[in-house]
Order: sequence, then C-alpha cells, then structure tokens
Amino acid sequence: MGNRLRELSDEVRALEAKIREAGGAKRLEKLHQQGKLSARERVELLRDKGSSMLEIGLLVAYDQYDGQAPAAGVVTAIVRVQGRPTVVVANDATVKAGSWWPETIKKILRAQEIAMRCRIPIVYLVDSAGVNLPYQGGVFPGQYGAARIFYYNSIMRRYLHIPQIAAVMGQCIAGGAYLPALSDVILMVKGTSFMGLGGPNLVKGATGQVVDSETLGGAKTHTEISGVAHYAVDNDEACIAKIRDLIDRLPTSTRDVALMPRGTADDEQRAGKARGASGTKARASDAKAGKEDDLYNLLPVDHRMSYDMHAVLRAILDSGEIDEFQEGIAKEMICGDARIDGINLGVIANQRGLIKGREGEKPRFGGIVYTESAEKVAYFIDRCDRLGIPLLFVQDVSGFMVGTEAEHEGIVRAGARFVEAMATARVPKIVLTVNHASGAGYYAMAGQGFDPDFILSWPTGRMAVMEGESAIQAVHGPALEAAKKKGGALEADVAKSVDEMRADYEHQLDARHAAARGFVDAIVYPENTREMLSLALRASLHNPGPHLGAFVLPPHLSEESS
Repeated sequence: MGNRLRELSDEVRALEAKIREAGGAKRLEKLHQQGKLSARERVELLRDKGSSMLEIGLLVAYDQYDGQAPAAGVVTAIVRVQGRPTVVVANDATVKAGSWWPETIKKILRAQEIAMRCRIPIVYLVDSAGVNLPYQGGVFPGQYGAARIFYYNSIMRRYLHIPQIAAVMGQCIAGGAYLPALSDVILMVKGTSFMGLGGPNLVKGATGQVVDSETLGGAKTHTEISGVAHYAVDNDEACIAKIRDLIDRLPTSTRDVALMPRGTADDEQRAGKARGASGTKARASDAKAGKEDDLYNLLPVDHRMSYDMHAVLRAILDSGEIDEFQEGIAKEMICGDARIDGINLGVIANQRGLIKGREGEKPRFGGIVYTESAEKVAYFIDRCDRLGIPLLFVQDVSGFMVGTEAEHEGIVRAGARFVEAMATARVPKIVLTVNHASGAGYYAMAGQGFDPDFILSWPTGRMAVMEGESAIQAVHGPALEAAKKKGGALEADVAKSVDEMRADYEHQLDARHAAARGFVDAIVYPENTREMLSLALRASLHNPGPHLGAFVLPPHLSEESS
C-alpha cells in the first residue's frame, strides 16, 4: 500500500528542484562570465548562514508558457538578515533576462504585501530587462498591473516607514526604474548595472543620440553625476555585504528583540542579535515529530478516509501539546491554546472521521462545520482577537452542513458569525492546509480571499468548491440514477463527460495547481512545517496590528506625514 503524503511530497520536491534550475546551466554560466551571480546565489549570500528561508510562490506559472517561465522569473522569499525577518525580491536574469511576465507582477505584489502586513524590511535585487512585451496586456494595465508595485513602494515609504533597499545588479529599464527610485537606498554594481528610463537603443531611436550604457546610466553616472543612486560597489558580493550592513544598522525595538529566535545564534552573532535558524526544529520529545516516517504516516492513503487531527497537531506544536477550548462541545472542530517555537497562538482545526455526539445526539461527520461548531469557533476567534493571540487554522474542511435540521438550527446565521469573526480578527492569521479545503468551509477557515497573513499547504492539500465525485453527482446525478435503475451503462457521451470532469477536478484539486496560481504561498513538508510556521509567525508579529488587508494606515502615521 502506498503512502500518499510521501509520494506527493517526492513529486513536489522533484518539481521544485527542476524549477530552481531556472534558465539552465548555460545561461547561468553566461551570467558568471559577466561577473554576476544568479538570483538564488544572491539570496543565499544575503540570508544569515544556516537560517531558514520561506520561499513564496516557487511554483507560480510552472505549468504555463510551455515551461519557459520557471518561478515567473523572480525569487520572492522571507529570510533572516542579521537576525531580522526580511522580504527579498530577486529578478532571475537566466529567465528571459529577468523580464516581467504577468505572474511576475503578482509575485512582487505579494512580496510587498507581506512586507507591509508584517512591517519588516524588503530588499529588491534588481536585474530585469523590463516588461516581457508579448505579454504586456497582463503586465501594464489594470488595478493590479505593474503600477501597483510603485503604489506600494510609495505607501511603504511615505506612511508605513518600512525600510526598502534596492540593489541594481544588472539591467533596470523603463518604468521598472521607479522601483529602486521609490526605495530608501539604491546600490549599483560597477560595470554590470544599468538604470534608466530607456536604454542606448531606445535613446538612439528616439533622439538620435549615440551613447553607451555605462555613460547613460551606469553606477558611476548615477552615484557621481545624477545622484539617483547612493552607493557604488565593486561586485555582487560587495553589494550583498553592503545590504547586510545597512540592515544591521536599522533600529532594533524591544519587540524585535523579543521576536528573535531563541538559542539559535551562529558564530557571527553580534551583541543582542541572533542570526541562526528561524525556528527551533522539532525535538525528539515532541511526540514523534523527530521521526520522519511517523510524520509521513499521519494521513491515510485515501484522502476520504478518517484520521486523528490531534496526531497532526502533536507533530507541529511545541511538546505536542494543546489546551483545548470547550473540548466536550462540537468535537468536529478543535480549538485550543498552544505554542510553536515558544510563540503563543490559538489553534483551530477540523477533526475528521465520525464524531460521537453527546448522550442522545446523533454522531457528526468530521470535516463538516455544524451550527454549534460555527458558534464555538466564532467565540474562540473573538476571544483570541481581544487578547491579541495569533491564530493558526489547520484546514481539512469539506464545507458547512446542509439539510432541514441544519437550516432549522440556523446554520446560515452561525456560518456568517464564524466568517465575520475570522474576517475582522485583527491578529495574525496563518493557514496550513493538510487535506481538503472545500466550499464555504474553506472560506470560513481563513481562505485566501480574507487576507490571512500566510497560507501554507502540505502536498496533500486539495482546494476546490467540492470534490470531483460530488461535482459529478451534482451535474450528472439524474443520468447516473437512471442508468443505475436500468442496470445498464451510461450513454457514451455522458460517460465521456463524467470521465473528463473527474480528470479535470483531480488536476485542479492538486496542491501544485493551487501553488502555480498563487492560491497558496508555499508548499511545505511535514518535517519542516514547524520551522516554516515559526518563520511566518515571527515575521507577522512584527506588526502589532491590525492585520486587516494588505496594509492599514494608522491615524497617527497619516497625521505625522501630512
């Protein structure tokens, strides 16, 4: 019998490894010959040695453009720089010269939103030829086109006071030049970087002027003549070292110190600053969390089969402990207080299987939200929000209960109460999808439309309105019932439609499909779930709140800047 979680994890790992090859060995070698590092090499130099990295949107666009846009040509991630959680955006020049695809814009915007939501620095490692012109229709116009990048630049600079450091480490052409121009600090690399609204060819065509790129917009020009840039450095390594130095100089609040990882400093530790791994790895005492085989046996082979969600929680929570809230009521929903890497949080999770009811009550189906469970969770969320406790939603939800009894109990009102409490909670909200994420239950469990701070998924995550078989029953139910009564086979065209629908749903339910479209920030694996949750939580807690939308302008910030 196979192991679904392990098999899917192996498939995702292989896909990720292929994507990380980016433009391939030949383009990488060409980059090195130019005296430049690749995007991933730059990020590796930037982040603290031995620390964790939560890459956002690695799978975005992997199944589009005939595979010619791995990671949409940009690396976006949360890393630690001098012990400080930092967002990094690095154009990948091995992928179509780092040009912007429509999905590149989405990834950059998501990275900026994380910086704004978490109130943490953002570093842009710019090496881009600009808009990928054949796809300009998905890049240039619209509310969420490239212009929004500069809008976010401006909001961060003027109102939110989020440090933005831009390093031009290659090309930076046309409108893309406004990204560094709207940052706080601009670095340029001598001999390899160029920044300007138009390159030499465009200048010649527009004005007839013949000029080389270094004279037009090189590091010397912009640091000694125009004054647009602030630092000129000798090479990529020196540039990254300078960025680390600049981040090291940023003020450190008592809140920042409190949120730095505990007991993980490396040999380069400075006074009061810890640089090491983002989160304490699962310890042997953490109820099987140290045994990889046990982790991969947490879920059943068939996604429809039952299992104990408590076993999953024991694997990711400190010491495997949760202090359950109203444990004896609505057992299909688990609520409770716990810790991850020492951080207090409220946990909301879906229990699966057949749930035994109270004396005289019918059993309930796990993964379904009932009226009582909706009310229980809504109250728990409100309580956590009042006390400032961040929330972790562990999703394996199939939807809300339907039927006469549910409607008479007021499931619509209770569901709305659940959704409103979640949507308006001002504390950080982190989502981990381990299996199903279906219907309105997915929405209530902090679906993407409600702007949770981070959405992570195991490779087994399945996101859709409903499962494929349910969809087939909804669309082809009468034909299936008629064929069953007659004891015959389905008509050929109906059978074909059923098979196609089943295949389409299986494809769209795959976590890779969701990750390719940015519906989840990252796919994580059982053994690094605690580590990634710790990094996400510590980053989000740098913003004391409110965590509503991409950013909120507190009144005092607006007044100070007016």
